[in-house]
Amino acid sequence: MTPPARGDHEARRRDVSEAVWRVLAARGFGGLTLRAVAAELGASTGLLTHYFPNKRALVAHALDVLDRQAADRRRPATEEAGAARGLRVLRAALLDILPLDGAGAAGNRIWVGSWDAALTDPGLTAEHAERYRRARRRMTELCAEAQELGELPADRPAADLAALAQSFALGLVVQALFAPAEFPPGRQRALLDDFLAALVAGERPGPAGD
Repeated sequence: MTPPARGDHEARRRDVSEAVWRVLAARGFGGLTLRAVAAELGASTGLLTHYFPNKRALVAHALDVLDRQAADRRRPATEEAGAARGLRVLRAALLDILPLDGAGAAGNRIWVGSWDAALTDPGLTAEHAERYRRARRRMTELCAEAQELGELPADRPAADLAALAQSFALGLVVQALFAPAEFPPGRQRALLDDFLAALVAGERPGPAGD
């Protein structure tokens, strides 16, 4: 692999991003090294340091790649919800978080694997927190809309309902990843529907899987 020609930097950076994603998909965050990415590119580690001077820079870029992959991933439940509003869209958003198929499980394994890398660096921790905060803001909008439509009780702040929903979904993700036989897709959907039914009834649901 030769150094990027002038004007070709962005194209080469896309190649690097794709190589980072392939390494993550095959080896997880534990296997993400400059050497592994260089091998995937057919390049030398020396050339790769043109993009990533150290492991932290590589990890930060990998988290950005994960973020873009998640944003671009097809979301069947959200697509099915179409122009619906409120609770139906909230349910779809939560379903699209869960590892309900092979692609969802693979993506979630990488995300969960990234937590350790993010938590060991204050800057990366802040960036990861902001990613989850953005998702929570969107859920807050959906909860507020469901309250306006009379689908959710209005006696609790929409932000609290969103935080509860996000926490439930992430907890269910972890359980399904570690015990897929105990939490197959059908049970995940049923647990989510039970959780939402409790919210609708004004109850305070317990942890995912209880």
